[in-house]
Amino acid sequence: MTIHDPRIPAADECVVSAMLRSRANSQPDQTFVIFEDGETWSYAETLQRVLRAAAGLRTLGVRQGDHVLSWQPNGREAVLTWFGLNMLGAVYVPVNTSYRGGLLEHVVSLSDARLMVVHPQLMPRLADVDVGVLSDLVVTGAESGMPTVPGLENHPFNLLESAEPLEEVVEVAPWDTQYIIFTSGTTGPSKAVLSSYIQAHSMACEAYDFLSGDDRVLVNLPLFHVGGTIFLYVMLAKGGSCVVEDSFRTDGFWESVRRNGVTSTCLVGAMTPFLLKLPASNRDREHPMRSIVTIPWNEDSLALGQRYGIDMYTGFNMTEISSPITSEANPPKIGTCGTARDGVEVRVVDENDCEVAPGVVGELIVRTDRPWAMNHGYYKNPEATAKAWRNGWFHTGDGFRYDEQGYFYFVDRIKDAIRRRGENISSFEVESEVTQFPAIREAAAIPVPSELNEDEVMVVVAPSPGETIDPEALFRFLEPRMAHFMLPRYVRIVDDLPKTPTQKIQKVKLREDGVTADTWDREAAGIKVRREKIGA
Repeated sequence: MTIHDPRIPAADECVVSAMLRSRANSQPDQTFVIFEDGETWSYAETLQRVLRAAAGLRTLGVRQGDHVLSWQPNGREAVLTWFGLNMLGAVYVPVNTSYRGGLLEHVVSLSDARLMVVHPQLMPRLADVDVGVLSDLVVTGAESGMPTVPGLENHPFNLLESAEPLEEVVEVAPWDTQYIIFTSGTTGPSKAVLSSYIQAHSMACEAYDFLSGDDRVLVNLPLFHVGGTIFLYVMLAKGGSCVVEDSFRTDGFWESVRRNGVTSTCLVGAMTPFLLKLPASNRDREHPMRSIVTIPWNEDSLALGQRYGIDMYTGFNMTEISSPITSEANPPKIGTCGTARDGVEVRVVDENDCEVAPGVVGELIVRTDRPWAMNHGYYKNPEATAKAWRNGWFHTGDGFRYDEQGYFYFVDRIKDAIRRRGENISSFEVESEVTQFPAIREAAAIPVPSELNEDEVMVVVAPSPGETIDPEALFRFLEPRMAHFMLPRYVRIVDDLPKTPTQKIQKVKLREDGVTADTWDREAAGIKVRREKIGA
């Protein structure tokens, strides 16, 4: 395929099947992936395994353009499923392993997939939902004792490991759909994001230009999320290697880094403070790690980099876009996401898409100078697609501000904004203050209805290990730190906040719970909050 547009990367620079063939030819013996149990695949071995997986999927009727679900944790089977599907030009459709009930039914039905590759422990959840046109399951694990789901036919995963390697070379274009990844579902039903190979290339290779073929990246974010897929993809594109683990584990993190020669990784949410709270050691700087992408960029991120001697980077990304905002190493401004990278335009606008002034909060919108560098819509959801892409820009739904130097700052999900006493309150800012209370491990700020047809501020908090939280003590701690209208009326204490496997707090669940019987109410406790009179 000859492409004359210089903005479009060649197939062997962005299409998974072409990149893998190219790497297996040019560097066959180099390590590509190391799994949690130590099993290691070179590029040549990876290609042969993927060709067998593709042939096995072909015997089950998978053809170019077909959607196939992958419902399994990180591991060799997940990698083979993804790459095997792409080798056929089929579409990888991973599913969050936490899904069940209505949300599971929603994504399975929406996918239009006939085939799913599934972990056996997840299968019983399928018996409780309408699976749409799904008819066949490829089940990972041992064939003996394989569970069944009424109405669905089982096939052993061995079929994808023992087939004769696929001989046919399926021509796949850079703008073809590589995968459909569902949004996290933190603010409503998941949407199915259509993503091309060009989008993956733009999201990974151009945003993370500090990574090279000499790097080995620890991938412990799930492969049903771009936070996981992006780093496996970028190492394939650059000829580096990956360590694929099922999940992030604080206690075993540095052991894995040292044992596997990890040079880079990504930390999101609570991962950074968890590592920072590990006991200091004289081995803190004895490791091969050179760089970390951390989101958000705050005092904890800065402290982690300084303690362990690592260059820290940050940025802003969504499933729908391609890492439009990135930072230099150790950005100078706490709270920033960085600046717009080359090839993208970003603006902060009001409700009429008119750009706002520096320092003013508005919605971040994005466009690129490369075709296909962002999502090409939400599958079977033209209304949401049109709304998101209005006026030729993709609307992120995120509240941002920017400064005179071109640095951008995430403020809040627009739908997460709380309005009280005529003021718009950033839940992000409330949470930032609440988590400074020594006994609190993590927090979420949400709006709950008040008697005055506006929002009251509620915080849901989880204690640090061995700690207890006194709601009134928390309130007294916050009083001098926050504007009066931001102070929470309600405090609810839970053991753990509900999250997606990518560590995003599922605020929609907390809103559904609302003010529970065990929630502390400051007004019921007799505490009144009044505006301070200036100049009185």
